[in-house]
Amino acid sequence: MSSSETPSPDRRAPDAGDGRTGPAEPAETPEEVSRTGTLRMLVSNKVTAAGLVILVLVVLLAVLGRWIAPYGANDIDVVNALQPPSGAHLFGTDELGRDVFSRVVLSARISLTVGLVAVGIALVVGVALGLVAGFFGGWLDTVIMRSADVLFAFPILLLAMAIVAVLGPGLTTAMIAIGVVYTPIFARVTRASTLAVREELYVKASQSVGASDGLILRRHVLPNIMGPITVQTSLSLAFAILSEAALSFLGLGVQPPEPSWGRMLYDAQAFIYDAWWMSVFPGLAIFCTVLAFNLVGDGMRDVLDPRQRTADEIRRSA
Repeated sequence: MSSSETPSPDRRAPDAGDGRTGPAEPAETPEEVSRTGTLRMLVSNKVTAAGLVILVLVVLLAVLGRWIAPYGANDIDVVNALQPPSGAHLFGTDELGRDVFSRVVLSARISLTVGLVAVGIALVVGVALGLVAGFFGGWLDTVIMRSADVLFAFPILLLAMAIVAVLGPGLTTAMIAIGVVYTPIFARVTRASTLAVREELYVKASQSVGASDGLILRRHVLPNIMGPITVQTSLSLAFAILSEAALSFLGLGVQPPEPSWGRMLYDAQAFIYDAWWMSVFPGLAIFCTVLAFNLVGDGMRDVLDPRQRTADEIRRSA
């Protein structure tokens, strides 16, 4: 056979040594590789992994609480009022004989619901305002950010209390109030990231070929600022749950007979010396949940921040 008839390497038959002739497995897409790498880095951090475990447990309590709780939230048993922790009542009972463990478990759903809805409101409104202010600039930027500065002038809890006082106490108004007070935070984070992204070459190239502003924001700007927004969402969830507990403690949030960690602390203040368990266990629930969200938020910031990621890699290789 002449050299011109020699088969090229890409024409050779597949190796049949293992007896397989099927098509090769498709390779992972860059997005899948990125998600896998991010999750692997999160789990490799022991502190962040501990936060994730706590969050999973809290979510399971919120979803399966009615099957986990041995008693109803408002099952009154005055005869067994103010009983310390025991086999029958793991966290003791309150002044009406209600099981504290059951109320703590059933309150997880309300606290997570308030946090998710409130932060969802702040996320949608704040990101939209931040995108408009950062991308278009001019008088829109001035009006939006000065309005945010006005809201920032008030302490978060005080502003939430004022909104609830106007709308009336309750679960829905608490979610709206917390969402409003956290909106400026998302607006600022989004605006700062948008200001940097809008100067990138791919954005300028899209503008030069006549792409609409909406298309550029949706396809180029928003996907590239999701890192800081994701981190801020995780951290805001922690403070939203803390704010709900504070409002309920003050009687402006969840109203009786609905159980709430903050409301349980309010009911326990009169028995703090005689029944320590009434305040300790709801307080621990708030502490663990808020701590878990903060740990996960810090871990996500370390993973999604390229500068922090590079610094960690340098330290590991040194």
